[in-house]
Amino acid sequence: MRIAVTGGSGKLGRTVVRILGEHGHHVHNLDQHGERSAAFTRVDLTDYGQVIDALAGIDDRHDGVDAIVHLAAIPAPGMASDAATFHNNMLATYNVFQAAKRLDIRRIVYASSETVLGLPFDVPPPYIPVDEDYPARPESTYSLVKHLEETMAIELVRRDPQLSITALRFSNVMDPADYAEFPSFDADARSRKWNLWGYIDARDGAQAIERALENAAPGFDRFIIAAADTVMARPNAELVAEVFPDVPLRGELGVNDTLLSIDKARRVLGYEPEHSWRDEA
Repeated sequence: MRIAVTGGSGKLGRTVVRILGEHGHHVHNLDQHGERSAAFTRVDLTDYGQVIDALAGIDDRHDGVDAIVHLAAIPAPGMASDAATFHNNMLATYNVFQAAKRLDIRRIVYASSETVLGLPFDVPPPYIPVDEDYPARPESTYSLVKHLEETMAIELVRRDPQLSITALRFSNVMDPADYAEFPSFDADARSRKWNLWGYIDARDGAQAIERALENAAPGFDRFIIAAADTVMARPNAELVAEVFPDVPLRGELGVNDTLLSIDKARRVLGYEPEHSWRDEA
C-alpha cells in the first residue's frame, strides 16, 4: 500500500515507518520534524490546507495514498498546557479524518490511548483484566481528546459506512533500550500501577498497525494494544492483591500475563506480540 504516516518521526512512528517500509509498503512520513529524506515531508497538521494537500500528493514524493496511519500528537498529559494539548491534538485529528474523507481515502488507523480506560487508575478500574467493553473514563485533557476522537470516528463512519477507522489504544511505548530499567519496578508495586503494569514494544505496535491496515473491516472499532506480559517480575495475583484488593477479577490473571486485555486484537486483527522485555533486559 501507499501509506501516509503522520508523526512518523516520533518514538512509535520511527519504528512504524521502518517496519512498514521493510514489508514492502510505500511510506510517507508527515511530521513537523524529521531528517531530510525521500520519505519525509514537513507538515503542520493543524493547518487543514497543508494536510489535504500533503495527502493528495507532494512533488517528488507521491501522487496520493491508499491509507493513513495517524500517530502525530502531543503524546502525553503535561507536556504542554491543557488548552494547547486539546487544540493541537483535536484539530490535527479532525483535519486528517476530514481530508481523508474529501480525498476518498477509505482506510485510517490511528493512535488512541490506554488512558481512555481510566488511567492513572487513582479510581480503580471496574474489573481486571480491563478490556474495551466498559465506557471511556478520561482523567486528563489528553485522554479527553482521545475519547472525543473515538466519538468523532464513530459519527464519521455512521455517515460513510464504507470508511474504515481503527483506534488502537496503545499502552506505554517502549524501545529495547528502555528495558534495562524494568527490573527496578519490582521494588514498588505502586510505581507502575497507573496502567496496570502494562507496556508495548514499538515493534509490536507496528505489527498491530499493519494487521489493522490489512484486516480491519469497514466501520469503526477500537482495540487495546499491549505486550503479552507486564513490566513486572512479581506475579499478577500478588500485585493485584496489594494494590487493587477490592477490584473484581474477570477471567484468569496468569502469572505475568498482560492485565490490559489484548484478546480482542488477537481475535479480530490477528495481532500477536512477538517481543518481551524478559528476552532483552
